[in-house]
Amino acid sequence: MTGRPVDGVLFDVDDTLVDTHGAFAQALAAVRERWLPHLDAAGDTALLDHWRADAGGRYRQYTRGEVGYREQRMARANDLHAAFGGPVLDDAAYDRWNALFEERFTGAWAAHDDAAAVVRHLLDAGVRVGALTNAATAYQVAKLTAVGLVDEVPLLVGVDTLGFGKPDPRVFAEACSRLGTAPGRTAYVGDELDVDARAAAAAGLRGVWLARPGLGAKDANAGEPAPSDVVITTLAELPGVLGL
Repeated sequence: MTGRPVDGVLFDVDDTLVDTHGAFAQALAAVRERWLPHLDAAGDTALLDHWRADAGGRYRQYTRGEVGYREQRMARANDLHAAFGGPVLDDAAYDRWNALFEERFTGAWAAHDDAAAVVRHLLDAGVRVGALTNAATAYQVAKLTAVGLVDEVPLLVGVDTLGFGKPDPRVFAEACSRLGTAPGRTAYVGDELDVDARAAAAAGLRGVWLARPGLGAKDANAGEPAPSDVVITTLAELPGVLGL
């Protein structure tokens, strides 16, 4: 046992290390211009809020292994169009929709300003660092590579590693195993209160909710933080709450 309060930190990727919120905003603005021309730019915030909320639970069906990636993404695109007066997308139309979306989305990937310095702080303190994500491994490796973090934050577990994702406790156990740290000596940091911080705590890790100002909750059903929840608003606060 070391003198450190934790031996490892696992990070979520989207809206934790990478500004996925901003990248989605750019992708959906392009979708609006091409597929929802009756809307003006003033509606972009509503489009983004709808996309992130995913009221139909499409992405969580995917992370539970119930549907494939294309099925959930196409359903989310059609949910968006249904809500904002867009056309129904058949397979061919969806292929064009998704090509535009992905071009703008991947082109806008950028690390959050607080990510690199905190990762370096942890590594310099002798803490092992890795990533656990509810997206496909190859996709997230490409994302971490694009933003310059992949060498310092290796992607350890994606939704395709076990065929399902968070909040299942087995994915947290697998990530700790690959990181080489015991769950009780490992923190997990993510931007969702329920499937990140609370699910990590239920799996025996130290769960930390990164509640970045202005992003809002992805899932209104998560409710408000309880006194037992560890909450930070920037990654710069992480070393302090971990006693580092």
